[in-house]
Amino acid sequence: MYFCTQKNEDMKVALVQMDIRWESPEANRETAERLMLSAEKSDIYVLPEMWNTGVTTEPMGVAEPENGGETLQWMQRMADKLDAAVVGSIAVKAQDGSYRNRLYFVKPSENLQSSMFNGQWYDKHHLFSYGGETEHYTLGSEYVTVEWRGLRFHLSVCYDLRFPIWLRNRDDYDVLICVASWPSVRMQAWRVLLAARAIENQCYVLGVNRIGKDPYCEYSGGTCVVDPFGFANVCQDNEPQVLTQTLDLKRLKSFRQKFPVLKEMDSI
Repeated sequence: MYFCTQKNEDMKVALVQMDIRWESPEANRETAERLMLSAEKSDIYVLPEMWNTGVTTEPMGVAEPENGGETLQWMQRMADKLDAAVVGSIAVKAQDGSYRNRLYFVKPSENLQSSMFNGQWYDKHHLFSYGGETEHYTLGSEYVTVEWRGLRFHLSVCYDLRFPIWLRNRDDYDVLICVASWPSVRMQAWRVLLAARAIENQCYVLGVNRIGKDPYCEYSGGTCVVDPFGFANVCQDNEPQVLTQTLDLKRLKSFRQKFPVLKEMDSI
């Protein structure tokens, strides 16, 4: 069984639960930066879905260019400043003219003299038709896993959480990231699905949700780290907060070796 770890077999994660000012990227970048700088030094900082604008179903006018937009540049600067990965989804306009709900995984620059984006991205695969997301966005088709400091992170966005086959661990990731704008009225589903994905995939799950209101919904948070046994460390509801935790990778590796669920899964 393949398993990536750092030499010290741990990694500190910081999950940013924040209120999002509607379609105000500059204000939201300032809020995110303040929260991130107030947190314990971590290896990775994760922001909610469309954290810079809120989840708008009409991206025209707020979507940024896929390469070189102000928010992506900010994410790169923060990754360099913190010497850590910075992860979060934003609305982008691709070069082909399509709009994407794109989750960027930004790593520190290999060359600090360069302003180029260093990292990978995932375009949300399951668009939320119930909320109108399919009207202007184009779904992504790539299953994306990113390696960072010896650990493998699988990327997903909000509604993807309801689709276990799409998120099935093929023994190719250790941590599932799900960034979301998950409304308060469906919080029971959020909690259950995060735990289910952690248990069935023998992985840690980082679920990062927003708080506050937008023109459509209210959000209470529920940002959490779920361990491979389904137990969660959860942010306080309705409070801006950064949840930090060190992942016990040695324990995860031992669990997978003793109880080899991933080796015995059905072929898909």
